[in-house]
Amino acid sequence: MAFADAYLAASGPPSQSVQRTITAEFTDEELVELGIGLALFHGLSKVLVAVGCEPEQMDVTELRTPGS
Repeated sequence: MAFADAYLAASGPPSQSVQRTITAEFTDEELVELGIGLALFHGLSKVLVAVGCEPEQMDVTELRTPGS
């Protein structure tokens, strides 16, 4: 599973072992940068789809709004 797929499919915080691995690999500053990067990518990709700028060959997956 690609990192982006794992990020989008996450149903909660990572397990303790994953958290230990991440904190051993990255500094707090790097984790903040990764979080900001993911948030920007995710948010801007939603905006591009909403304004109709998605590539013609892009696979589309529709997800229900939570609680609906």
